[in-house]
Amino acid sequence: MSGALPPVAPLVVCWQAEHGRSSLPWQCTRDPYRVWLSEIMLQQTQVATVLDYYARFLAQFPDVHALAAAPPDDVLALWSGLGYYSRARNLHRCAQQVVQVHGGRFPATVAELSALPGIGRSTAGAIAAFCFGQRAPILDANVRRVLTRLLGFDGDLAQAAQERALWQHAQDLLPTQQLDESMPRYTQGMMDLGAMVCLPRQPRCEACPLQAHCVARAKGTPEQYPVRTRKLVRKAQAWWLLQLQDAQGQVWLERRPERGIWAGLYSLPVFEEREALMAWLEGAQAQLQQEHPSMLHVLTHRDLYLHRVVATVAQPPAMPVPGGWYALAETAALGLAAPVRKLLQSGAA
Repeated sequence: MSGALPPVAPLVVCWQAEHGRSSLPWQCTRDPYRVWLSEIMLQQTQVATVLDYYARFLAQFPDVHALAAAPPDDVLALWSGLGYYSRARNLHRCAQQVVQVHGGRFPATVAELSALPGIGRSTAGAIAAFCFGQRAPILDANVRRVLTRLLGFDGDLAQAAQERALWQHAQDLLPTQQLDESMPRYTQGMMDLGAMVCLPRQPRCEACPLQAHCVARAKGTPEQYPVRTRKLVRKAQAWWLLQLQDAQGQVWLERRPERGIWAGLYSLPVFEEREALMAWLEGAQAQLQQEHPSMLHVLTHRDLYLHRVVATVAQPPAMPVPGGWYALAETAALGLAAPVRKLLQSGAA
Protein backbone atom coordinates (compact mmCIF):
# COMPACT_ATOMS: atom_id res chain seq x y z
CA MET A 1 0.00 0.00 0.00
CA SER A 2 1.11 3.59 -0.57
CA GLY A 3 -0.16 7.14 -0.43
CA ALA A 4 -2.45 8.93 1.97
CA LEU A 5 -5.07 7.04 3.91
CA PRO A 6 -8.64 7.40 2.59
CA PRO A 7 -11.11 9.51 4.65
CA VAL A 8 -13.43 6.63 5.44
CA ALA A 9 -14.60 7.40 9.00
CA PRO A 10 -17.64 9.51 7.95
CA LEU A 11 -18.69 6.80 5.49
CA VAL A 12 -18.52 4.11 8.19
CA VAL A 13 -20.44 6.26 10.68
CA CYS A 14 -23.24 6.99 8.20
CA TRP A 15 -23.44 3.39 7.02
CA GLN A 16 -23.64 2.04 10.55
CA ALA A 17 -26.48 4.40 11.44
CA GLU A 18 -28.54 3.13 8.50
CA HIS A 19 -27.46 -0.48 8.01
CA GLY A 20 -25.50 -1.60 11.06
CA ARG A 21 -26.58 -3.73 13.99
CA SER A 22 -28.31 -1.98 16.87
CA SER A 23 -30.48 -4.60 18.59
CA LEU A 24 -27.86 -6.70 20.41
CA PRO A 25 -28.26 -6.44 24.20
CA TRP A 26 -24.80 -4.96 24.76
CA GLN A 27 -25.33 -2.21 22.21
CA CYS A 28 -26.81 1.21 22.96
CA THR A 29 -25.19 1.18 26.38
CA ARG A 30 -22.21 3.02 27.79
CA ASP A 31 -21.97 0.87 30.87
CA PRO A 32 -18.33 -0.35 30.84
CA TYR A 33 -19.25 -3.49 32.78
CA ARG A 34 -21.70 -4.65 30.12
CA VAL A 35 -19.46 -3.69 27.21
CA TRP A 36 -16.47 -5.41 28.83
CA LEU A 37 -18.48 -8.57 29.54
CA SER A 38 -19.71 -8.76 25.94
CA GLU A 39 -16.25 -8.13 24.50
CA ILE A 40 -14.70 -10.93 26.55
CA MET A 41 -17.49 -13.37 25.69
CA LEU A 42 -17.34 -12.54 21.98
CA GLN A 43 -13.65 -13.39 21.69
CA GLN A 44 -13.52 -16.36 19.28
CA THR A 45 -17.22 -17.04 19.94
CA GLN A 46 -20.25 -16.47 17.74
CA VAL A 47 -22.85 -13.84 18.67
CA ALA A 48 -25.66 -16.43 18.66
CA THR A 49 -23.80 -18.49 21.26
CA VAL A 50 -23.01 -15.51 23.48
CA LEU A 51 -26.57 -14.16 23.73
CA ASP A 52 -27.85 -16.68 26.29
CA TYR A 53 -24.64 -16.66 28.33
CA TYR A 54 -24.64 -12.87 28.45
CA ALA A 55 -28.21 -12.78 29.79
CA ARG A 56 -27.50 -15.45 32.42
CA PHE A 57 -24.33 -13.69 33.57
CA LEU A 58 -26.13 -10.39 34.04
CA ALA A 59 -28.96 -12.11 35.89
CA GLN A 60 -26.53 -13.64 38.39
CA PHE A 61 -23.85 -10.92 38.37
CA PRO A 62 -25.63 -7.63 37.53
CA ASP A 63 -22.58 -5.46 38.21
CA VAL A 64 -18.85 -5.65 38.74
CA HIS A 65 -19.22 -5.77 42.53
CA ALA A 66 -21.42 -8.89 42.32
CA LEU A 67 -18.98 -10.61 39.98
CA ALA A 68 -15.96 -9.71 42.12
CA ALA A 69 -17.63 -11.12 45.24
CA ALA A 70 -18.64 -14.42 43.61
CA PRO A 71 -16.75 -17.68 44.32
CA PRO A 72 -14.56 -18.66 41.34
CA ASP A 73 -16.46 -21.94 40.93
CA ASP A 74 -19.73 -20.05 40.47
CA VAL A 75 -18.19 -18.05 37.62
CA LEU A 76 -16.72 -21.15 35.96
CA ALA A 77 -20.01 -23.03 36.32
CA LEU A 78 -21.89 -20.26 34.55
CA TRP A 79 -19.20 -20.11 31.85
CA SER A 80 -19.30 -23.87 31.21
CA GLY A 81 -19.80 -24.48 27.48
CA LEU A 82 -18.36 -21.18 26.25
CA GLY A 83 -14.83 -22.58 26.07
CA TYR A 84 -11.50 -20.79 26.41
CA TYR A 85 -11.88 -20.94 30.18
CA SER A 86 -8.95 -18.66 30.89
CA ARG A 87 -11.38 -15.90 29.85
CA ALA A 88 -13.62 -16.74 32.80
CA ARG A 89 -10.75 -16.81 35.28
CA ASN A 90 -9.42 -13.49 33.99
CA LEU A 91 -12.95 -12.08 34.03
CA HIS A 92 -13.21 -12.81 37.73
CA ARG A 93 -9.73 -11.47 38.51
CA CYS A 94 -10.41 -8.34 36.48
CA ALA A 95 -13.65 -7.65 38.35
CA GLN A 96 -11.83 -8.00 41.66
CA GLN A 97 -9.11 -5.61 40.53
CA VAL A 98 -11.62 -3.04 39.28
CA VAL A 99 -13.27 -3.12 42.70
CA GLN A 100 -10.09 -3.19 44.77
CA VAL A 101 -7.93 -0.79 42.77
CA HIS A 102 -10.45 1.45 40.98
CA GLY A 103 -13.29 1.52 43.49
CA GLY A 104 -15.64 -0.40 41.22
CA ARG A 105 -15.32 2.02 38.28
CA PHE A 106 -13.62 0.97 35.05
CA PRO A 107 -10.81 3.35 34.06
CA ALA A 108 -11.30 5.36 30.87
CA THR A 109 -7.93 5.11 29.14
CA VAL A 110 -6.55 2.31 26.99
CA ALA A 111 -3.36 2.19 29.04
CA GLU A 112 -5.21 1.68 32.34
CA LEU A 113 -7.70 -0.75 30.85
CA SER A 114 -4.92 -2.81 29.25
CA ALA A 115 -3.30 -3.23 32.66
CA LEU A 116 -6.33 -5.20 33.90
CA PRO A 117 -6.31 -9.02 33.73
CA GLY A 118 -7.58 -10.45 30.45
CA ILE A 119 -7.95 -7.09 28.68
CA GLY A 120 -5.78 -6.76 25.60
CA ARG A 121 -5.32 -3.70 23.44
CA SER A 122 -8.33 -4.35 21.21
CA THR A 123 -10.72 -4.98 24.11
CA ALA A 124 -9.38 -1.91 25.87
CA GLY A 125 -9.95 0.12 22.72
CA ALA A 126 -13.53 -1.10 22.44
CA ILE A 127 -14.34 -0.13 26.03
CA ALA A 128 -12.63 3.24 25.68
CA ALA A 129 -14.40 4.01 22.39
CA PHE A 130 -17.88 2.73 23.26
CA CYS A 131 -18.09 3.97 26.83
CA PHE A 132 -15.86 7.03 26.99
CA GLY A 133 -15.69 8.33 23.40
CA GLN A 134 -11.92 7.89 23.37
CA ARG A 135 -10.09 7.98 20.05
CA ALA A 136 -8.92 4.39 20.40
CA PRO A 137 -8.74 1.75 17.64
CA ILE A 138 -9.70 -1.91 17.82
CA LEU A 139 -8.20 -4.69 15.75
CA ASP A 140 -10.22 -7.87 16.19
CA ALA A 141 -10.39 -10.43 13.39
CA ASN A 142 -13.26 -8.70 11.58
CA VAL A 143 -11.73 -5.22 11.70
CA ARG A 144 -8.33 -6.60 10.71
CA ARG A 145 -9.88 -8.09 7.60
CA VAL A 146 -11.70 -4.87 6.68
CA LEU A 147 -8.61 -2.72 7.12
CA THR A 148 -6.16 -4.96 5.26
CA ARG A 149 -8.51 -5.18 2.29
CA LEU A 150 -9.35 -1.48 2.31
CA LEU A 151 -5.68 -0.48 2.38
CA GLY A 152 -4.28 -3.35 0.35
CA PHE A 153 -2.09 -4.02 3.37
CA ASP A 154 -0.07 -7.08 2.39
CA GLY A 155 2.36 -7.13 5.30
CA ASP A 156 2.66 -10.48 7.03
CA LEU A 157 0.72 -10.11 10.28
CA ALA A 158 2.67 -13.01 11.75
CA GLN A 159 5.47 -10.42 12.08
CA ALA A 160 5.21 -8.04 15.03
CA ALA A 161 6.44 -5.05 13.01
CA GLN A 162 3.65 -5.51 10.44
CA GLU A 163 1.05 -5.89 13.19
CA ARG A 164 2.27 -2.62 14.73
CA ALA A 165 2.06 -0.91 11.35
CA LEU A 166 -1.56 -1.99 10.92
CA TRP A 167 -2.37 -0.73 14.42
CA GLN A 168 -0.99 2.66 13.42
CA HIS A 169 -3.13 2.74 10.29
CA ALA A 170 -6.16 1.83 12.41
CA GLN A 171 -5.34 4.76 14.69
CA ASP A 172 -4.89 7.19 11.80
CA LEU A 173 -8.25 6.27 10.23
CA LEU A 174 -10.30 7.07 13.35
CA PRO A 175 -12.82 9.94 13.43
CA THR A 176 -11.47 13.31 14.49
CA GLN A 177 -14.67 15.22 15.32
CA GLN A 178 -17.58 14.80 17.74
CA LEU A 179 -15.82 11.81 19.26
CA ASP A 180 -18.41 11.17 21.94
CA GLU A 181 -20.88 10.21 19.23
CA SER A 182 -18.68 9.26 16.29
CA MET A 183 -16.31 6.86 18.07
CA PRO A 184 -18.96 4.42 19.30
CA ARG A 185 -20.70 4.50 15.92
CA TYR A 186 -17.45 4.09 13.94
CA THR A 187 -16.18 1.26 16.13
CA GLN A 188 -19.48 -0.59 15.85
CA GLY A 189 -19.55 0.10 12.11
CA MET A 190 -16.14 -1.47 11.51
CA MET A 191 -17.19 -4.54 13.47
CA ASP A 192 -20.48 -4.72 11.54
CA LEU A 193 -18.76 -4.41 8.17
CA GLY A 194 -16.52 -7.36 9.01
CA ALA A 195 -19.42 -9.46 10.29
CA MET A 196 -22.01 -8.60 7.64
CA VAL A 197 -20.29 -7.40 4.46
CA CYS A 198 -16.53 -7.94 4.33
CA LEU A 199 -16.83 -11.69 4.85
CA PRO A 200 -13.85 -14.06 4.81
CA ARG A 201 -15.27 -15.82 1.74
CA GLN A 202 -17.35 -14.17 -0.98
CA PRO A 203 -17.38 -10.67 0.49
CA ARG A 204 -20.38 -8.52 -0.43
CA CYS A 205 -18.36 -5.71 -1.97
CA GLU A 206 -21.37 -4.23 -3.76
CA ALA A 207 -22.95 -3.47 -0.34
CA CYS A 208 -19.84 -1.91 1.19
CA PRO A 209 -19.71 1.86 1.76
CA LEU A 210 -15.92 1.74 1.33
CA GLN A 211 -15.89 0.04 -2.08
CA ALA A 212 -14.69 3.14 -3.94
CA HIS A 213 -11.60 3.30 -1.69
CA CYS A 214 -10.90 -0.43 -1.35
CA VAL A 215 -7.57 -1.50 -2.86
CA ALA A 216 -8.35 -5.21 -2.62
CA ARG A 217 -11.62 -4.77 -4.51
CA ALA A 218 -9.90 -2.77 -7.23
CA LYS A 219 -7.35 -5.56 -7.62
CA GLY A 220 -10.05 -8.22 -7.55
CA THR A 221 -8.27 -10.07 -4.75
CA PRO A 222 -10.12 -9.41 -1.48
CA GLU A 223 -9.84 -13.00 -0.27
CA GLN A 224 -6.05 -12.75 -0.29
CA TYR A 225 -6.19 -10.47 2.76
CA PRO A 226 -5.16 -10.46 5.53
CA VAL A 227 -1.76 -12.05 5.02
CA ARG A 228 -0.48 -14.33 7.77
CA THR A 229 2.10 -16.98 6.96
CA ARG A 230 2.19 -18.72 10.32
CA LYS A 231 -0.57 -21.31 10.23
CA LEU A 232 -2.13 -23.16 13.13
CA VAL A 233 -0.92 -26.77 13.32
CA ARG A 234 -3.70 -29.07 14.49
CA LYS A 235 -3.00 -32.19 16.50
CA ALA A 236 -5.09 -35.20 17.44
CA GLN A 237 -4.96 -36.62 20.95
CA ALA A 238 -6.78 -39.43 22.76
CA TRP A 239 -7.85 -39.07 26.40
CA TRP A 240 -9.33 -41.81 28.56
CA LEU A 241 -11.74 -40.34 31.10
CA LEU A 242 -12.51 -42.38 34.19
CA GLN A 243 -16.05 -42.19 35.54
CA LEU A 244 -15.42 -43.76 38.94
CA GLN A 245 -18.53 -44.25 41.06
CA ASP A 246 -18.81 -45.21 44.72
CA ALA A 247 -21.48 -47.38 46.37
CA GLN A 248 -23.85 -44.38 46.59
CA GLY A 249 -23.52 -43.62 42.89
CA GLN A 250 -21.40 -40.53 43.46
CA VAL A 251 -18.70 -39.80 40.89
CA TRP A 252 -15.18 -38.63 41.58
CA LEU A 253 -14.27 -35.31 39.94
CA GLU A 254 -10.80 -33.85 40.13
CA ARG A 255 -9.60 -30.30 39.72
CA ARG A 256 -7.57 -29.80 36.55
CA PRO A 257 -4.18 -28.06 36.75
CA GLU A 258 -4.10 -24.26 36.49
CA ARG A 259 -2.50 -24.46 33.05
CA GLY A 260 -3.46 -26.41 29.97
CA ILE A 261 -6.75 -27.74 28.61
CA TRP A 262 -9.73 -27.14 30.94
CA ALA A 263 -7.39 -25.39 33.38
CA GLY A 264 -8.90 -24.98 36.84
CA LEU A 265 -12.13 -26.81 35.96
CA TYR A 266 -13.52 -30.00 37.43
CA SER A 267 -13.17 -33.06 35.24
CA LEU A 268 -13.30 -36.81 35.21
CA PRO A 269 -9.74 -38.07 35.82
CA VAL A 270 -7.74 -38.05 32.58
CA PHE A 271 -5.39 -40.80 31.43
CA GLU A 272 -3.37 -40.47 28.25
CA GLU A 273 -3.29 -44.23 27.69
CA ARG A 274 -5.89 -46.95 28.24
CA GLU A 275 -3.27 -49.21 29.79
CA ALA A 276 -2.49 -46.63 32.48
CA LEU A 277 -6.18 -46.31 33.36
CA MET A 278 -6.61 -50.09 33.60
CA ALA A 279 -3.53 -50.39 35.79
CA TRP A 280 -4.93 -47.73 38.10
CA LEU A 281 -8.26 -49.56 38.35
CA GLU A 282 -6.48 -52.74 39.32
CA GLY A 283 -4.48 -51.00 42.03
CA ALA A 284 -7.63 -49.32 43.39
CA GLN A 285 -9.58 -52.61 43.35
CA ALA A 286 -12.21 -50.99 41.16
CA GLN A 287 -14.53 -52.95 38.89
CA LEU A 288 -14.71 -52.07 35.21
CA GLN A 289 -18.33 -51.67 34.11
CA GLN A 290 -18.30 -50.33 30.57
CA GLU A 291 -16.15 -48.64 27.94
CA HIS A 292 -18.06 -46.20 25.77
CA PRO A 293 -17.30 -45.26 22.16
CA SER A 294 -15.04 -42.25 21.80
CA MET A 295 -16.47 -38.74 21.44
CA LEU A 296 -14.71 -36.10 19.35
CA HIS A 297 -14.25 -32.72 21.02
CA VAL A 298 -12.80 -30.05 18.71
CA LEU A 299 -10.57 -27.35 20.20
CA THR A 300 -8.85 -24.51 18.40
CA HIS A 301 -5.52 -26.28 18.25
CA ARG A 302 -6.35 -29.97 18.52
CA ASP A 303 -8.94 -32.72 18.18
CA LEU A 304 -9.59 -34.56 21.44
CA TYR A 305 -10.94 -38.09 21.23
CA LEU A 306 -12.57 -38.72 24.60
CA HIS A 307 -13.02 -42.33 25.73
CA ARG A 308 -15.31 -42.69 28.77
CA VAL A 309 -14.62 -45.68 31.00
CA VAL A 310 -17.13 -46.39 33.79
CA ALA A 311 -15.99 -48.26 36.90
CA THR A 312 -17.26 -48.78 40.44
CA VAL A 313 -15.47 -49.06 43.73
CA ALA A 314 -16.75 -50.33 47.09
CA GLN A 315 -14.20 -48.47 49.19
CA PRO A 316 -13.11 -45.10 47.75
CA PRO A 317 -9.31 -45.13 47.43
CA ALA A 318 -6.98 -42.26 48.23
CA MET A 319 -6.96 -40.01 45.19
CA PRO A 320 -3.74 -38.41 43.93
CA VAL A 321 -5.09 -34.93 43.12
CA PRO A 322 -7.60 -32.53 44.74
CA GLY A 323 -11.24 -33.18 44.00
CA GLY A 324 -14.38 -34.64 45.53
CA TRP A 325 -17.24 -37.13 45.30
CA TYR A 326 -20.40 -35.64 43.83
CA ALA A 327 -23.91 -36.79 43.12
CA LEU A 328 -24.97 -36.11 39.54
CA ALA A 329 -27.38 -33.37 40.65
CA GLU A 330 -24.54 -31.56 42.41
CA THR A 331 -22.40 -31.31 39.28
CA ALA A 332 -24.69 -28.64 37.79
CA ALA A 333 -23.17 -26.10 40.19
CA LEU A 334 -19.57 -26.97 39.31
CA GLY A 335 -17.30 -25.48 36.70
CA LEU A 336 -17.18 -28.39 34.26
CA ALA A 337 -15.89 -28.45 30.71
CA ALA A 338 -18.84 -28.84 28.33
CA PRO A 339 -17.87 -32.31 27.04
CA VAL A 340 -17.43 -33.64 30.59
CA ARG A 341 -20.85 -32.31 31.55
CA LYS A 342 -22.30 -33.94 28.43
CA LEU A 343 -20.70 -37.27 29.29
CA LEU A 344 -22.00 -37.16 32.85
CA GLN A 345 -25.51 -36.26 31.73
CA SER A 346 -25.55 -39.20 29.34
CA GLY A 347 -25.69 -41.43 32.42
CA ALA A 348 -23.72 -44.27 33.85
CA ALA A 349 -23.20 -47.59 32.17
